[in-house]
Amino acid sequence: MMPPMRFALPLAACALTAGCTGIGDPNAVAPLPSVAGASAPTTTAGGGAITAQSFAVGETTPRAWWTRFGCEDLDKLVSEGLAGSNDIAAADAALRAARAQAGAAGAALGPAVDAGYSAQRTRSPNSLQSPLADSTQTLYSLQTAQVTVSYPLDLFGGLRARRQSARAAAKVAAAHLLAARQTLAANLVIAAVSRAALEDQIAATEASIASARQMLELTRQRRALGASGDADVTAQEAALATQEAVLPALQRGELHQRALISALLGRAPGEPLPALPGSTCLALPPQVPVALPAAVVQGRPDVQAAAAAVEGAAADARAAVAARFPSLMLSASAGGTAQTFSSMFTDGNVFWSLLGNVSAPVFHSGALRRQQQAAVALLEESKAQYRTVVLQAFVDVSDAINGLQADARTEDAAVRALAAAEKSYAFTKRQQQLGDVGTYALLQSQAAVQQARLQRSAAWAARLIDTVALYQANGQAEAAQD
Repeated sequence: MMPPMRFALPLAACALTAGCTGIGDPNAVAPLPSVAGASAPTTTAGGGAITAQSFAVGETTPRAWWTRFGCEDLDKLVSEGLAGSNDIAAADAALRAARAQAGAAGAALGPAVDAGYSAQRTRSPNSLQSPLADSTQTLYSLQTAQVTVSYPLDLFGGLRARRQSARAAAKVAAAHLLAARQTLAANLVIAAVSRAALEDQIAATEASIASARQMLELTRQRRALGASGDADVTAQEAALATQEAVLPALQRGELHQRALISALLGRAPGEPLPALPGSTCLALPPQVPVALPAAVVQGRPDVQAAAAAVEGAAADARAAVAARFPSLMLSASAGGTAQTFSSMFTDGNVFWSLLGNVSAPVFHSGALRRQQQAAVALLEESKAQYRTVVLQAFVDVSDAINGLQADARTEDAAVRALAAAEKSYAFTKRQQQLGDVGTYALLQSQAAVQQARLQRSAAWAARLIDTVALYQANGQAEAAQD
């Protein structure tokens, strides 16, 4: 019999881990900010040159948040991606497998019924007694059929802990599927915005290159007339080459975004793509949500996965404790055996048995104790990882809010710079028409306009991309209940 002191450590560990079945209160594992949403501004900065975005503090991200950009082509693109993504298909298959495994773990708590049938043809020597009534019969056949029922008595919760661990693994898989959906939508929107911005930048760069070539030709003509020297021509050649060097990188980036969109849609690069949204189709959402910290914890799939991992680790710790206690099994079998199938269940041929089995670990060279220590250590690790994920979620929200504020200021400056450049170009063009300035000054002013358009396009794209980041950082609280 196991000495009483052998129960002390398992019982103490069980008491420590019994309360770790789930993460009902996020404050129990990871702290929330002291004042929810107090640091969130009401609107983005801007200075008046652009439309400011307002922050709806306390609201969560809607499911189809990409529709807030007001572009039908973008909506169709995301819908097709959600339907054809390989990542989502893999995550969905993993979830089905995890749920099936959880069901199998739960079935281990119930009774098991097995049926068997065997047919045997035997010839025994005369020196051995035949199992038949006629001991002189040495050549015979036996037909045997039986049903066995077994039922485990999970007195110490080991099987229940394994079931809870499997269910927690299914929760992790469900969170991964949700993350795959959210990530795919975000990546598609970001790729579409980036491609649209690159398309505008390519157009602006090509126009700037054309202006630079005209300016170079004009400079060469001025040199031929003696109005400028070789230094002016060389400087303009360098300016043209610099702008031409920018164009291949932009074109490559645009092609990369197309290939990325193809992969996200489940297509090979080079296959025809649906209509891709341009910059004129995409509109900045005038209002964006800023979820409260508790809603972020509930709605972020990475936080949900980390919470489920803690739940599974706690269940594994309880299972490791239960492994050091005795296990009990009840089983019963009944059947019949006879020389012919029709007489198996007649009087005298029926058999049955009842069995109660108890097995208890006595000495395993410390393996069970070490396994319990490992499980408790893994539980502590999962708790620390959960706290890290929660804090990172809050950092993501803060970064997205601050990014939108900075993007608004940058776009405001870029819009004002573009407006000033266009105004200067209009003045220069008017002066050129009146003969006050030459074509050279007009081309320089036009190049400044093209450069300002590049900066405006980049600032516009950054603002939309950080809006996507805020949508993703908030999580979707309503999706956490699926």
